[in-house]
Amino acid sequence: MQTTYSIQLFDIKGATQEEYAALNRHINLMRRERLPDDPPIALDETMNELHNLPSYVEVKIWTTKQKGSDEIIAMGMVQMLNMEENRHLAQFDISVCPDFRRQGLGRHILELITHAAQSEKRRLLLSESYDRIPAGEAFMTRLGAQKGLVGHINQLKIAELDQDLLAKWLARGNMLLSEFMLGLWEGPYPEDQLVAISQLVELTNQQPFGDLEIEEFHLTPEQLRQQEQMIFARGNQRWTFYILEKSTGKFAGYTETRWHPNRPEILYQDMTGVFPEYRNRGLGRWLKAAMLNKVLIDRPQVKYIRTGNADSNAAMLKINNELGFKPYMANALWQVELDHVLAYLEQHK
Repeated sequence: MQTTYSIQLFDIKGATQEEYAALNRHINLMRRERLPDDPPIALDETMNELHNLPSYVEVKIWTTKQKGSDEIIAMGMVQMLNMEENRHLAQFDISVCPDFRRQGLGRHILELITHAAQSEKRRLLLSESYDRIPAGEAFMTRLGAQKGLVGHINQLKIAELDQDLLAKWLARGNMLLSEFMLGLWEGPYPEDQLVAISQLVELTNQQPFGDLEIEEFHLTPEQLRQQEQMIFARGNQRWTFYILEKSTGKFAGYTETRWHPNRPEILYQDMTGVFPEYRNRGLGRWLKAAMLNKVLIDRPQVKYIRTGNADSNAAMLKINNELGFKPYMANALWQVELDHVLAYLEQHK
């Protein structure tokens, strides 16, 4: 690397206000390339997220600056989960400002990332790319990485929502009220149900993993609380609709959304899932319809709902397509063996 650049490890918990501000400017610069119509992320959101990382999540960030400048021109991040599962994985992200690409900055940051992963005995690296930033896919291709899962961020325009369809799904759901109860949590999960909820959110493991070498995730109630703390520290507001089987008291499924007052027109649809023994009863559509109905009534400022789906998730895509979700942005999760990356770096010294 030319001596006009310097790479520094970012002090996640103890950076100065100016350093956090520079990091936030870089994040928003790269975000604008991916989401040109969206408002920027406020500085306090970035700071609060970094200050409230769960204890089981290890994150390292490196920033690159030109000497004599406070502006970040490239950034790298690696995240490793210290859980029982997936101790072979490290997920990373590298972002380089457009004017500074193809100058070796990403490769030098990658070297630091691989050393961090190697020190924790992680053998497989994961990263994500988006079709709106072709440089990401090109970089992963040069590494020899393989696409493990391809998908889209899909978007529903509220103005195009079929209200008659929504009413029909709600009516079908109401016909099941003798067997099931529909409930709602606004904000944190209730303490007295946290153990059962930690099992409910394991429905995320029912999503397609494609060819990714990923083990199922199992969050403890304490880890779930830490995850919540970070979500709410950023200023997010979360709604969770759930369905309970009355005869057994067991959860049958749930759906969640996140909304932030700094981006009032956009709502993010997170996980929707129903346990296998309760499927083909219309519970997924009931959950979706109940959530959309509440959004229409209580959040009239929302114009767009976005959700991420694997292209192979046929069941969820069928429901979303019926509602009017359309592709908004393509993405891909890549995986590459650490030894392969080390060999690549050695070849390009």
